[in-house]
Amino acid sequence: MPDKNKISDALEQFRKLEAGDAQLAGKLDEFMELLRSSELDSENIKGIRKRINDELDQKMSSSELIEELKEVSLSDIGKMDQLDRLETLLNNNDLDSRTAGGQRWSQRAGKILKVIIGFLFITLGFAMIIMPAPPYFEMFTIFYFSPDDGVTLMDLISLTIIAIGTFLVIRSLINEKKV
Repeated sequence: MPDKNKISDALEQFRKLEAGDAQLAGKLDEFMELLRSSELDSENIKGIRKRINDELDQKMSSSELIEELKEVSLSDIGKMDQLDRLETLLNNNDLDSRTAGGQRWSQRAGKILKVIIGFLFITLGFAMIIMPAPPYFEMFTIFYFSPDDGVTLMDLISLTIIAIGTFLVIRSLINEKKV
């Protein structure tokens, strides 16, 4: 018996959605009739076109929709309210696997770029330590191993650059959830 109630509730919700679409189609027909009967100049037509395009673009913006879906799914509201909001968002917006895949690709590309930059920092740091620098660039020695050799300020700067590169690589490879 509970399954019958769920099915009837789902059918009722679909009827409401169809009625909403019919209402939207009716309003669109009224709008088209108003456009035909009005005497608009080119500037007004451009303004109306821009407003309509902006609304449709905002309605169809997939990255904002995905972010809104994430916010709703991670929010601390009741599960039924969460499901209702998710249902409303998914019914009112077009979302498919290609849209979500595109966003995943951009996240992966960002991670790959961070890893590459991190390895470049590590390579630069080691190159600064290994390659000899001119005496005026070595600044001053902090710790002497011998009278002619020691740890210079340039070596410490190089180690800092290596640490930053290592931090970037590790941070970009760790899979962390953002709230």
